Order: sequence, then structure tokens, then C-alpha cells
Amino acid sequence: MSVLTVKNLKKSFGDLEVIKDISFSLEDGEVLAIIGPSGSGKSTLLRCINMLETVDGGEISICGDLLVSDQYSEDTARATTAKSHKKEKKAKAVGKPIYAPKEQLRKIRLNTGLVFQNYNLFPHFSVLRNITEAPIRVTGMDKLEAQENARKLLQKMGLSGKEDAYPCQLSGGQAQRVSIARAMALNPKILFFDEPTSALDPELTGEILKVIRELAAEKMTMVIVTHEMAFAREVADRVIFMDQGIIVDQGTPEALFTSNHPRTRGFLGNYYQSPL
Repeated sequence: MSVLTVKNLKKSFGDLEVIKDISFSLEDGEVLAIIGPSGSGKSTLLRCINMLETVDGGEISICGDLLVSDQYSEDTARATTAKSHKKEKKAKAVGKPIYAPKEQLRKIRLNTGLVFQNYNLFPHFSVLRNITEAPIRVTGMDKLEAQENARKLLQKMGLSGKEDAYPCQLSGGQAQRVSIARAMALNPKILFFDEPTSALDPELTGEILKVIRELAAEKMTMVIVTHEMAFAREVADRVIFMDQGIIVDQGTPEALFTSNHPRTRGFLGNYYQSPL
């Protein structure tokens, strides 16, 4: 079953067209790796799916719910408030895609979790509070239940005993594992990683890759933007290669890493003969 569907997605910043026409789907339990050169639109794609950027065209559905579309359904449109109707009319007038009503967006947002490149932890919150803040404030979870869940996640991340530490007291690898625990605290259906090891030195990178491998073994549905080619080849069920805002090539790791597409071969270079 597809838990994520992206159709003909477009996104520009001024005159710069970052995402030109992206379409793909993600199945429940699948691990999708997205690779490509810097500036190819990978991170922007994740930000659009996670509602950190608004799209300029196309459609996104998450767990069967329509997030945004050029052709929004009449049933959903009827459910919008008068204010939303005004926004919808304005969007149609300028040719912009239409987003779901606010309550629908809130429901959809709970199905996704995003792990950023640079942790984005609250520096003035303890590790425990960084993880429990969203479940308590967003879903109304009981504080003790949220704390118990957070401790289980910290144990899973190999960070038991770090509940009262602050981000400044953590190594980069520890901070990123807290970030993963925070993203998992709302029990999302899909976990997104935006180059989760890019801010880490090689010794700490292994800590994060180990966690992601374990999540993959548990059939966690994930989309991973990464420059770690050997890791993408090992852990992903499918790999997408992006360049200049489009999907150039895609397939199983075996198919993509032995692809005859000239741009794919040019990008991967020495990785073609690297062992799994």
C-alpha cells in the first residue's frame, strides 16, 4: 500500500526552478534513498513533503490523505471554512495548488517525522523535554506517559541516562540520536532523514547509520536523503537519483548502482565496483 504519493511536483525560488516535475510513490515498510549532487533539489523535496515549503504545482498524498493538489477534491473543499474558501479562490485565480484545510493538515503532519541535518534541538530544553514537548503539546499526551515513551526511545538509541543532559553536553552523534528519538515520539508512519550524517565526523557517522539500519530491519517506512553511497546501497529497498530538479534514474540498489545511464554513471563514479 502506498503511504506517500507525489505527482508532478514543482517548486521554484524566484526564477530558480528547484523541483521541475517530480513523481514517485512510497510503499508501507519501504526504505527509499534519494541521492544526487548538491543543489539537485533533494532537501527541498523533503521540505515540501513536510510542509516546511509550499509547492508551486503538483500533488502530495500521505497515508491516503490529500495534502496539496492542483485539483483539490470537491468533498474536501466543502469541508473548508469560509476563510479557507477565500484562500482557495485566490489560489485558483493565480494558478496555485490548493492545500488541505487546517485540521486535515494537522492530521497529516502527525504521520510524518523529519530528522534535520543539524539536529535542531531546543538548546534550553533537557534531552527529555526535547522529546516530550511535541507529544504533550501537540497530541495532549499525559506528561508521565510521554516521559515513559521518551525513556524507551532513548534506550533504543543507546542514550539511557542522558534524560537530564542538555544539547550542549552531547556529542554530535548523541544529539542526532536525540533528534531521531524526537521525530519518533509522535509515532509517525513515515520517517524522513535529510542528510543525517552531513554534520558529523566519520567516527560519529557510524552511530547514526547503525540506528537507521536497525529501524530498517524493523520495517520502519523511511525516506533518506544521503551522500553516503555505500550506506544507500546497503540499506535501501529503492534508490532515486536526482539532478537539476528531476528524477534522472531510479530502481533497486543493484539496478541503480549498475545503471548504464550516463549521468548516473558519471555521478557514482568509483562506487560502481564498491562491495555491498
